[in-house]
Amino acid sequence: MEVELREITSETVRLICELEVAVNQRSFVAPNAVSIAEAHFTPGHWMRAIIADGQPVGFVLTLDEPSEGYFLWRFMIAEGHQRRSVGRRALQQVLEHWRELGVTVARTSVVPSNTGATRLYASLGFRLTGEEEHGELVMALEM
Repeated sequence: MEVELREITSETVRLICELEVAVNQRSFVAPNAVSIAEAHFTPGHWMRAIIADGQPVGFVLTLDEPSEGYFLWRFMIAEGHQRRSVGRRALQQVLEHWRELGVTVARTSVVPSNTGATRLYASLGFRLTGEEEHGELVMALEM
């Protein structure tokens, strides 16, 4: 399966906004439309559609601000496309993007009950820091 990150365009934005996680995961991540809207008011954002075998299946949004740090802000794989290594492959491409920028430490946060995301991030080298932000557990990756 080919997984790639592509810029979101006026032709693809509706498709990305229509993607949803499973009902029991909706408390873990904001809807893509909200994330895209918030990003447009946040300097330093970087967002991409996650495409698997030519089809939109997910969304990633990072905050890439040298003065503030590098943060995986939003990440989702739509219901029906999870547990197929799409998320792992997409996150590996995000990490490569950061390596190209010379990032030394990346961060993210997870809802404490989202054990699937915590395991995925940990498998890529993120570690819990013991910090909390907005009720979420902070994880960091030394790059």
